[in-house]
Amino acid sequence: MIRFRKLLIAVAPVAVLALTPASAGAESLYAAMAKAYENNPDLNAARAGLRATDEGVAIAKSGYRPTVAAQSELTYTNTEGVEVRTATVGVSVTQTLFDGFQTRNNVRAAEAQVFAGRENLRGTEIDILLATAEAYANVIRDNQIVAYRKQNIAFLKEQLSAAQARFDVGESTRTDVSQAEAQLAAARALLTAADAQAKTSAAVYAQIVGSAPSNMKAVSVPQRVLPNSLDSAVALGLKEHPSILAAEFAVDAADYNVKSREGAMLPGVSLSGSVNETDTGNTIGQVQARIAVPLYQGGLVSAQVRQAKETLGQQRILVDTARRAVEQAIIASWTQMEASRANINANRAQLRAGDLALNGVVEERRVGQRTTLDVLIAQQSVLEARESLAQSERNLVVASYSVLAATGRLTVDRLGLQVANYRPEKHYEATKDRWYGLRTIDGR
Repeated sequence: MIRFRKLLIAVAPVAVLALTPASAGAESLYAAMAKAYENNPDLNAARAGLRATDEGVAIAKSGYRPTVAAQSELTYTNTEGVEVRTATVGVSVTQTLFDGFQTRNNVRAAEAQVFAGRENLRGTEIDILLATAEAYANVIRDNQIVAYRKQNIAFLKEQLSAAQARFDVGESTRTDVSQAEAQLAAARALLTAADAQAKTSAAVYAQIVGSAPSNMKAVSVPQRVLPNSLDSAVALGLKEHPSILAAEFAVDAADYNVKSREGAMLPGVSLSGSVNETDTGNTIGQVQARIAVPLYQGGLVSAQVRQAKETLGQQRILVDTARRAVEQAIIASWTQMEASRANINANRAQLRAGDLALNGVVEERRVGQRTTLDVLIAQQSVLEARESLAQSERNLVVASYSVLAATGRLTVDRLGLQVANYRPEKHYEATKDRWYGLRTIDGR
């Protein structure tokens, strides 16, 4: 009995692990987030995708620039047996002067796509940081449950030994021993399942963060950066969430694309020049100005304009879709956070009552007023209360970070993570005006 009381005293602080400070030297959640921010392959792939999107601006700006080509021509003619061979070598330059504002609108559309891509990248960063928080909390919860179930087995072994001792002196029946044995066997099966779940959660954590969990630190609710109320959270989300901002930039890109398609129906003006030298030593120079007025293109351009307008309408609808999705996510995560707080209080009260009841049942069994089955049932209630508390604490942590994610504030800057912030504009500024070059900015 004294040993069991010591076990209760040792276990009690663990029930609030997810909300209390931990010892120095352990890996904190923010350290894990920093690792994921640097190492997660999905996030690095999203960054590479944005760098590819950046090149769309340089591609669009090529419409402002001349095209230069070197050419060589060899001509052979035979007229009534007279053979004539001529060869020319030259250079030609073509410059578009006016294309119905297509290039200008293509550049603006490409820039809007870059801005949308940055918001999508920020959304991916938020998703990875939230996944890290969830994986971290899952590992802590599962490790707690493994510890609780090990302690449960230790307690049940004591009960089995006590039941066997009472049976040996004729104070109990074989039924008491069998019940203790059955409960111990079930507890071992539960421990095996808990071990498997803990290993699965550790594998998910390693997939996201890039390293196995080790010496994990307690998790606390990020109260400092949480909104003060549900209404303020919704307002922040509708203003700052990257999915909404990305959808709005996509509308801009689609609008410019409509104007670009319409530009194909306007006149085009180009200027070209060439210098050629023949094999006879003659030099021929030519300058040509060309105006093209489209009259009918087989319905192609008009169909493309209509298509672009429908795409624009679709993008505008998607903005509303994004807003509704963000609002729903904020409300769901906020209510889950509030429910988790209430559940934690209820679980703690349940655990306190269960501990008192278990102590009382054990004492009553000692004087013959209770059976071994009563003790086993009381112990099972305590175990379930501990595991429910661990689950509620995990839910509170995940829900609080989900609120931050849904408002668009689960970012490196807001959290103050000790990691170099990826700046997508650096690559954009380095590539948007490049005239030539096959190598990427990092030398590939």
